[in-house]
Amino acid sequence: VANSGFLSLCAHGRVTGLAVEAGAAMSHVTSVHEGRTLRGGTRCLGVAGDHLSRHLQRLLRDRPAEPAVLQALTKKVLTQLKEQYCYVSLDYEGDLREKGSPHPARFQTPDGRWITLGKERFCCPEPLFRPELLQHSCPGLHQLAGQSLRTLPEHVRRHMLGNIVLSGGSSMFPGFPERMCLELNSLFQGAGVHVEVLANPKRGTAAWAGGSMAASLTSFRHSWMTKDEYQEHGAQYVHTKF
Repeated sequence: VANSGFLSLCAHGRVTGLAVEAGAAMSHVTSVHEGRTLRGGTRCLGVAGDHLSRHLQRLLRDRPAEPAVLQALTKKVLTQLKEQYCYVSLDYEGDLREKGSPHPARFQTPDGRWITLGKERFCCPEPLFRPELLQHSCPGLHQLAGQSLRTLPEHVRRHMLGNIVLSGGSSMFPGFPERMCLELNSLFQGAGVHVEVLANPKRGTAAWAGGSMAASLTSFRHSWMTKDEYQEHGAQYVHTKF
């Protein structure tokens, strides 16, 4: 049993840093110092992959289209559209003002119908940075990361700023690491520091990879529940042991 933010850092070979996780159901920011999760530096955002898929569906339904095309927008098709064609804009307002879409894309559904994606491509993931687009009143993921960092003592914060790790399937959008880096550097402008964001190509499964790494170390033996213990006490033993 371990915090997923800590495991994401393990996958990047670190035990100290800020884990910014964007998954399917929730997004999290977790501060970890020398393997210990700092609760005061933990933040949660109720916008993640599932919300973005539904947002993309609404965006496509709000524009003129054939009813038959809209019927083709199953959850599986929406996920494919989102993962293959959506990206994070580095200048959202500027791209919105542009006439037409900067980079339109066409997608063929399994039943042979064609869907053209225009500005929906970059509007879909934008709620990660602007939750208000989904009527959420909380700050964006970059602002939560900034809040988390500001709870730390300055000497710890400076070390964290060079060890910001991204993980989770919703962090895989092209442009996501660059936007996060851009936003964080803007938040800490004038502080005399440069923020670095680490984005491993396999970050979508970073927590799982970090889990396998941590489980193989004898120093994490206290976090194990063995098969014998599970068979003797059952699943509820996790609450007793941890």
